[in-house]
Amino acid sequence: MFTGIIQAIGAIRAVDSVGGDARLRIGVGDLSLADVSLGDSIAVNGVCLTVVAATGQEFAADVSQETLTLTTLGAAVVGTRVNLEPALTLATPLGGHLVSGHVDGVGTVVGLEPDARSARMRFSLPAPLARYVAKKGSITIDGTSLTVNDVAEREFFVNIVPHTLERTIMSGYEHGTRVNLEVDLVARYLERLIQD
Repeated sequence: MFTGIIQAIGAIRAVDSVGGDARLRIGVGDLSLADVSLGDSIAVNGVCLTVVAATGQEFAADVSQETLTLTTLGAAVVGTRVNLEPALTLATPLGGHLVSGHVDGVGTVVGLEPDARSARMRFSLPAPLARYVAKKGSITIDGTSLTVNDVAEREFFVNIVPHTLERTIMSGYEHGTRVNLEVDLVARYLERLIQD
């Protein structure tokens, strides 16, 4: 589990094809790996990956074909910037919301405009996910916990404050950027409870 509070911006250092899927080597920027052990989880653009090697300022993780197909990691190349967050512990403040690191789908930036010192962004999302996105609810974009400002059919709006623009890859978003989306976990469980 994660909180959606990004700890560092990293970058893809290598994408190696291994037996039909891939092993990524990821530079961690300001993220300390001092307490990271083999088998620990780190969210990379919102995708929960398992550390299979860690040395100095980078770690490696294996990425399945399904993950490569269903997330933006399938298009990652050397130099791609990524949001990083280690898994939460019992001592971690829950500053965002509960994030599983299991991406529900890929959305697209369809609008960007300044809003005072913030940025107002509009995203499209796959039709099956629209039912889980609510005004003033939570959503995770590339691993970042955000509040939904408004919803219109298959689109939603968020405001990105200066701190988030500085500390995540969102400052580099442009029209057409594809992003990993994870809907609010509570919405998923509520739907399941109502169905039974």
